[in-house]
Amino acid sequence: MYLFPLIIFCNVMDDLDGILAKLLNIGSEFGARLDNVCDAISHSVILMFVGMAFGSICTTAALIAVAVVILRSVSRLDPATKPGTGSPTNELVRHVFFILLLSEQFAFDASPYLIVAFALNAITMILPWKLRFMIRGLTKSAVAIGLVNVALLVAWLVPNTLLFLAAAFIGTYLYSFGWALLSHFRPTVHSEPQ
Repeated sequence: MYLFPLIIFCNVMDDLDGILAKLLNIGSEFGARLDNVCDAISHSVILMFVGMAFGSICTTAALIAVAVVILRSVSRLDPATKPGTGSPTNELVRHVFFILLLSEQFAFDASPYLIVAFALNAITMILPWKLRFMIRGLTKSAVAIGLVNVALLVAWLVPNTLLFLAAAFIGTYLYSFGWALLSHFRPTVHSEPQ
């Protein structure tokens, strides 16, 4: 199956262009916008191919997720958009990667899990809150970002690590989402003036 190396390649390229632009000091507003559009196209193609492989309900969920990917990408073209909120589009692609790998290793039907991943990520991509604890969001240095990509490669090539790495990526995403929900809806205590 060519999908796994393709997802890893897209993830590496998504990270590499930003790292190189910063290291070589050649970043530009146009480059950042073009990167955003290219990522939206590549992620949308992957998501639609996966969705179509698992039936009409999964295709519909994938189509909704793709619409949100495009909406997020277009909204980020506006310089006034607040950066760093919601989940990145490639987070969904990583979740799809892990769900497909797990379903292949443990022989279960991936479609209900893909539908949940499409739905949850469609919600979190447009949230106006920061999701603080996702693995890729915590990595700032080029070495740490490289290790995230190596982890994807290891998960694919070393099956014994798959469960741990999938739990780490998906677990930190769910924890971040839960934390953001609780932080947003938690009542704030106002002290009474004396």
